Amino acid sequence: MLMNNSIRNIQLVAVVVVLISTIIAFFLEMKEMYENKDITLADLLLMFIYIEVIGLVRSYWETRAVRITYPLVIAITALARFIILQDKESDPTNLIYISLAILIVALATVIIRFRNSKFLKIDKTKAGEL
Repeated sequence: MLMNNSIRNIQLVAVVVVLISTIIAFFLEMKEMYENKDITLADLLLMFIYIEVIGLVRSYWETRAVRITYPLVIAITALARFIILQDKESDPTNLIYISLAILIVALATVIIRFRNSKFLKIDKTKAGEL
């Protein structure tokens, strides 16, 4: 029991560190945009990633579990940002690979959200195993 409480406390401290780091990074990004007097789509996507990480931390803090859809949405946003940041001299096949990765992660998100649907007829007792 003591070991479980210690591990739980370490997890909570790590979550607080992630939250504080994300908030600092968010404000540093805002400061950089203000100083540059320029806001790009890549900047906005990065800020959206920060917001999603904060939402993930909030969700974890409330439920003590990570909902898998949060990291998937963060991954999609990060991959989209990566595409935007590529320069014109980049290998075009990389664009195809990253686009396929976005498609795979998006399909995984749909499947995960759809798994509890009555249309799939998944046994509710086994739904927690997915």
